[in-house]
Amino acid sequence: MKYVVVLPDGVADVPIKELGGKTPLEVAKHPNMDWIAREGITGWARTIPRGFPPGSDVGCMSVFGYDPRKYHTGRSPLEAAAQGIMLGQSEVAFRCNTVAVEHGVMADYSAGHIESADSSELIKTVNEQLGRDGIRFYAGVSYRHLAIVDGGQWTVDSGQFAQTMCTPPHDISGKPIAAYLPSGPGAERLRQIMQESVHILNEHPVNQRRVKAGKKPATMLWFWGQGTATQLPPFQQTYGLRGACISAVDIVRGIGRLAGCDIIQVPGITGYFDTNYKGKAEYALRALDDHDLVLVHIEPTDEAGHMGDVRKKIQAIEDTDRLVVGTLLEGLKRRGEPFAILVVCDHPTSTILKTHLAEPVPFALYATDGPKDEVSAYHEVAVNASRRRFDDGFQLMAFFLNQQAGSV
Repeated sequence: MKYVVVLPDGVADVPIKELGGKTPLEVAKHPNMDWIAREGITGWARTIPRGFPPGSDVGCMSVFGYDPRKYHTGRSPLEAAAQGIMLGQSEVAFRCNTVAVEHGVMADYSAGHIESADSSELIKTVNEQLGRDGIRFYAGVSYRHLAIVDGGQWTVDSGQFAQTMCTPPHDISGKPIAAYLPSGPGAERLRQIMQESVHILNEHPVNQRRVKAGKKPATMLWFWGQGTATQLPPFQQTYGLRGACISAVDIVRGIGRLAGCDIIQVPGITGYFDTNYKGKAEYALRALDDHDLVLVHIEPTDEAGHMGDVRKKIQAIEDTDRLVVGTLLEGLKRRGEPFAILVVCDHPTSTILKTHLAEPVPFALYATDGPKDEVSAYHEVAVNASRRRFDDGFQLMAFFLNQQAGSV
């Protein structure tokens, strides 16, 4: 039996007036996801435990089959793991976005989805000028970077430091930043570095070129999502299967790496609308030759929600269905061996609010010769007819892996 998990990030949503009171999933054409729902079973999973912030770090950990209440220490340690950065006992990892702040307002949490080449050059200079006295910077993908802080050198206990109040920049799009700057242990120093970054970035040749080209410049560093070192029991030890992971973003690769899954490198994947959708599916099918399970993560559905762009979200859903799910189904059927495929997201992303929600998410699951229910489409309204519920979303993985050919 081969297993594939398709994780379109933030694909679930809420009814939108512009769509006649429907969600993007209801409006988008996704015949392959619908086939999985029609020929298999559906239900709901609470991937964000009650009381947890609705982030991909928490939701994706649940989808991987790990209880965030037991293993979650923060978002950034997962991203550090993706880069092979081992955190010391006194160290805390922070996500460090390159953002665009205009007249004191969060104009763009991604600095116009700055290209990795530009952003990496900025972070290199930042590290040269600000990477001292217990802080160092690491470039990531696009606007997503890391800052590793040695709390010992800042005379702040790492446990306390991890509790510093920080706000995700995508939660405050269009809002004045003054009320959302870091507060709590070590926050004064963080705010100082953020302020020092303004001059460095504004004077940087990369940003000067971006302005001349009509692109948004990255005007400030923004700290958030901090945490201490994370440990996960190996996926193969926990579930008895050899796993692999495909994603363009560090947070998902980090969870996969911590779980002992192989990270499959796919050319041309960007985490944006120009990503190599079909390549993800093709490489996943190849990975099944020597793996039991592959998790394929797709980011653009979430990015569209944060942008508040309904049409882009619909397009991302349709691209995911046609190029990822369709390619996977065709290849899995062609292999001629039993398989199971699960479509589920980590959290809903509200296109109206431009941020994540903590509500349960719909899933659809097909297994060769497996059970079927009465639901015939994959969207929020259709799946409401299912009575299958996982209040502990991490239990969905064990349920999925229990689907054997002919099982009930």
